[in-house]
Amino acid sequence: MVTSPTKLPTHLQEKISEIVTQLPSMEHGALIQQILETLVRMIGREADRLDWKILSNTLQDMELGFQGFYPHRHTRKIAIFGSARTPATHPDYQLAKAFAQRAAHQGFMMMTGAGPGIMEAGNEGAGAEHSFGLNIQLPFEQGSNPIMENDPKLLTFKYFFTRKLFFVRECDALAVFPGGFGTQDEAFESLTLVQTGKAEPMPIVLIDHPGGNYWKGWDSYVRDHLMANQLISPDDPSLYVITDNIDDAWHEITHYYRVFHSSRYVDNRLVLRLNSCLRPGALEELNNLFGDIVAAGKIELIDALPEEEKDETAALPRLAFQFNHRDFGRLQQLIRTINTLGEACEAAEHPEHK
Repeated sequence: MVTSPTKLPTHLQEKISEIVTQLPSMEHGALIQQILETLVRMIGREADRLDWKILSNTLQDMELGFQGFYPHRHTRKIAIFGSARTPATHPDYQLAKAFAQRAAHQGFMMMTGAGPGIMEAGNEGAGAEHSFGLNIQLPFEQGSNPIMENDPKLLTFKYFFTRKLFFVRECDALAVFPGGFGTQDEAFESLTLVQTGKAEPMPIVLIDHPGGNYWKGWDSYVRDHLMANQLISPDDPSLYVITDNIDDAWHEITHYYRVFHSSRYVDNRLVLRLNSCLRPGALEELNNLFGDIVAAGKIELIDALPEEEKDETAALPRLAFQFNHRDFGRLQQLIRTINTLGEACEAAEHPEHK
């Protein structure tokens, strides 16, 4: 039976009426209302069929991602990027596998593109239980690697941009191994998002096998052509760490969350949530070292702001200041310094908890 396009099915009319009635009492009712108002405005304007198909497919992609990740929202995740062409016998494959195995043993979850090469190494090392696979629909057959095949955490997206959104939104660290155009795209886009404040601060580790020079050559290009020509800030290389040592890579990621927990903006202040209190004198030290990135006032230790009262992190101590929204390389340095100034806490033993 074909439903007339001019009349909504009864169950849909009832559901919409129910939602509208309940909006004032919903926890996120104001945001849901904004979404509904946007749809109403779009319905009243001219749009092509392709426009509506893009919107529909995008919403379905986002529904898939939100539902897939929500049960695991309290576990930190590491995204692994690298070449799909790397064979299992290559040192990069073995290193990625060993890195993922170590991460899973600590309790982290791994996120890959679910394909072969370095992606398969990450899923193989972590095992399906500790893995997500973010696959992409392509005109030709696009299957997953055997580790993620038929796993409920294998999420297949219609669009690359929604897939990338969830890679960046859900990950708490990036481990990037040598690769081609796709790997370079993912590395540079992630760096751009952190550099511009469009992604949360996070550790970005560029990993090569011992003796390899892939990332050293890449870093030379960044410094000799981008930084030397003032196309990036002198502090922007602080956004990433290059290593060929798995212990150093692991230390960068786990130590990043030793004291620092997460961040958010409240009005004109950047709030850094902390897993533990800072030792005496630490606040003065931070203001002396990083006063250059404070637009006004100083770095202060605060309790949760009224806007954060319902947040799961409300009990955590916080630092707050008016960040200049420009020097994100320096912000990365600030976070690394904070992690040396905190008191001992459970997060030091369990950095995988979010």
